[in-house]
Amino acid sequence: MQDTYLASATDPNLMLVLKVLPAIVVILIASAICGRLAILIKQPRVLGEMVAGVLLGPTLFGALFPEAQRAIFTADVKPILYVLSTIGLTVFMFLVGAGLDHGPKEGKSRAGRNGAVLAISGIVPSLVLGAAAGLLLFDKLSRPDVGKFEFAMFVGGALSITAFPMLARILYERKLQNSRLGRLTLVGASIDDAMAWCFLAVLSAMHANAGLGSALVTIGLSAVFVVLMLTVVSRLLRPLGEKVERTGRMGFDQLYIVIGVILLAGFFTDFIGIYSVFGGFIAGLAMPRNAAFRKALQDKMMDVTCVLLLPIFFAFSGLNTQLNGLAGWAMILPFLVILIAGFVGKYFGCALAMRSIGFSWRESYAVGGLMNARGLMILIFINIGLAQQMITQELFSMLVLVAVITTALAVPLYRWAIPTKHEQALVHGEFVPDKQKEPALV
Repeated sequence: MQDTYLASATDPNLMLVLKVLPAIVVILIASAICGRLAILIKQPRVLGEMVAGVLLGPTLFGALFPEAQRAIFTADVKPILYVLSTIGLTVFMFLVGAGLDHGPKEGKSRAGRNGAVLAISGIVPSLVLGAAAGLLLFDKLSRPDVGKFEFAMFVGGALSITAFPMLARILYERKLQNSRLGRLTLVGASIDDAMAWCFLAVLSAMHANAGLGSALVTIGLSAVFVVLMLTVVSRLLRPLGEKVERTGRMGFDQLYIVIGVILLAGFFTDFIGIYSVFGGFIAGLAMPRNAAFRKALQDKMMDVTCVLLLPIFFAFSGLNTQLNGLAGWAMILPFLVILIAGFVGKYFGCALAMRSIGFSWRESYAVGGLMNARGLMILIFINIGLAQQMITQELFSMLVLVAVITTALAVPLYRWAIPTKHEQALVHGEFVPDKQKEPALV
């Protein structure tokens, strides 16, 4: 008996399990506490989970209790957390795509055009203003081996991101995901982020001297993937939806197929250089649109994904975040320049775009605020830039704070534009009164 115990105690697989499980428990406790605190101050739970991830890293936990932090989040635990976090985010974005109501067929082309308008308006102003800020701050913040154009484009690209997963969580928490405003915002944000990752692929290729050809191959393969998923794979999956509609339940056989499609889609998009989150989202869009099928997916997969897997994603990103780059007043002005460039470009660009396609000023300002939520997608973007030595630790830290501040402002700006008395109109698909009938917003 003692020999068996000693053998198991020295088993490397068992030892790894004994390291990973406490780390996950710590993550869940921190996420639950911070998520609840976020709700108490009328912020989305997901913001609290994001902050929890940052606090578990070297910013707070590692600074106050470095030995405990290293003992819990050891070097061999982090790869496991990375795999779990990637699976969690991919599955969540699949559920977002699968639950997205495409609306009536006659309105799809118009919705697509409007989503493209919103995406372009969210990207171009932020990209231009961010690039201008990058050029202005090049001498102060850039690495010596990075060119001025590359540096400016990286700053602009980072500021042009909208946190698609976080935006989706906010809309789901407010039951707005299938409102006309919610659907359009999700489509615009998905295009926004897909273009941002393609943009990062181009920058990475330029930085590695791999040439634009490598980046163009990635973009071409992404387009082929989307077409195949939304045509061939979508048709092949229709009998699956019909069976669930007929029987009223989703069995293990159907769930195996669904999960297999999610993981393969995520694998392919990761393999070609576009983050797996978009593979999951496109897989969701390819799923059958039957109401019973969509409900079964949400019932079986959403709660576990949000409670267990997504907090691991936030924590893993937080473990790579250090807010020690803003030491000294010399960095305050550059930080404010970057923050203002990112906020103004996204907020007013999206608001004016929404107004131009027929939404009221209230709805337009609300979308401008929501699209400013950059969340941890920008953290992924800048972590890649830091790992590839495209940016300095100081700029990285500034962009982390930009992510936290703009995300924290998203819901207050939304609630300022659309008070509670108007929100139910959005949920039920009704038109929110313009500022001509309400107190002026500006």
